[in-house]
Amino acid sequence: MKENFELTVIVPFYNEEKFFYKSVTELIKQKFITEIILVNDASTDDSLRIANEMLNQDKRLSLINLKKNSGKGNAVKEALKEVQTSHVIVHDADLEYDPKDISLMFNKLSQNKDCLILGSRTLGKRDNQNRYLITYIGNKYLTKLFSIINNYHLTDIASCYWMIETKTLKKMNLSEKGFGIEVEVLSKYIRSGGKILETPIKYRGRTYEDGKKIRIKDGLNILFKIIKFSKIFN
Repeated sequence: MKENFELTVIVPFYNEEKFFYKSVTELIKQKFITEIILVNDASTDDSLRIANEMLNQDKRLSLINLKKNSGKGNAVKEALKEVQTSHVIVHDADLEYDPKDISLMFNKLSQNKDCLILGSRTLGKRDNQNRYLITYIGNKYLTKLFSIINNYHLTDIASCYWMIETKTLKKMNLSEKGFGIEVEVLSKYIRSGGKILETPIKYRGRTYEDGKKIRIKDGLNILFKIIKFSKIFN
């Protein structure tokens, strides 16, 4: 692994043909990023074709093509095997999160290299839009529960934007295959004694018609994962 301070962006995607090109294009514009690993989680639409066509646009792009749809967590774990930089962040291809915020997080990380930088959709007064009240309320109370159980105050535990030292992430031996990876990473990081710094980020929640994948059952699953990975049971 390279010793200098560099960043890899992992982009897991499943049936994101509508947003994929723009999402990756925005990442390419950010020249400070060292490598961008695209991970196709067995898409059935044109996402894979678009990804293959984009590989020639920038030498920092690489592609992992999974034959079986196994979930975001599994896609991240597969990509993590290939990461050679000091730090890494996961960027969903659906553009709910603004790729431009990665530079803000990277700047914060450069001054706090031993910390995990967590993008918060509820911190500060950034321009955010959550399409569904139930997801906003659900995240609010799940975050409060997480903070109480782990005795560590956070404002957005369901955020998909966390930037972390690669070797630290690899040592976690991640087990979650789906969206539960967010809670697993934060929980294990806190249990290891690590410090999490939150920073405000933009958020544009999409509708289910546009392909939003998080459902109510996923919220219940996050509740289970909060308990599973908490200090109480580990």
